[in-house]
Amino acid sequence: MTDLFKSARRAMAIVAIATAPAAAQDLGIALGEQAPGGPLETLAGQTVDLSAYLGKQQPTLIEFWATWCPNCKQLEPALRAAHAKHGKAVRFVTVAVSVNQSVERVKAWQAANKMPGDILYDRKGTVSGAYDVPATSYIVVADKTGKIVYTGVGGTQNIEAALKKAM
Repeated sequence: MTDLFKSARRAMAIVAIATAPAAAQDLGIALGEQAPGGPLETLAGQTVDLSAYLGKQQPTLIEFWATWCPNCKQLEPALRAAHAKHGKAVRFVTVAVSVNQSVERVKAWQAANKMPGDILYDRKGTVSGAYDVPATSYIVVADKTGKIVYTGVGGTQNIEAALKKAM
């Protein structure tokens, strides 16, 4: 299967189930695996590897997200509350998928909404592929060693309970 076909298939899957509810740990990368790194871009255009955020003696919460995702919008208050409560103890990373959005659109959204944590752009879908991301609103929590302890998708995830698994 060509990389282009794989990327297109992954993009269609993300779009197709972006609003479909699913239970935690039903889809995506397996629990207990080491969270993979991979190339991403900062909103300033610098290349950064996701591994720089993982296994650094604190848990990491990663959300695979899009500006157009209704489930992501629904998760926003819970993520803001979790960041306010745990922002010094947990790294919060938002990975903006490149499906139907550009880095400029993500920058404009961030300027208007000021989501806490780091927002990174997955231009080529490499990181989304490494995590077998089933949809936007996909949350992955890794403990301080970088081991995945929670995955879930949808707008009504219990972020507090997910973070407790990593602490």
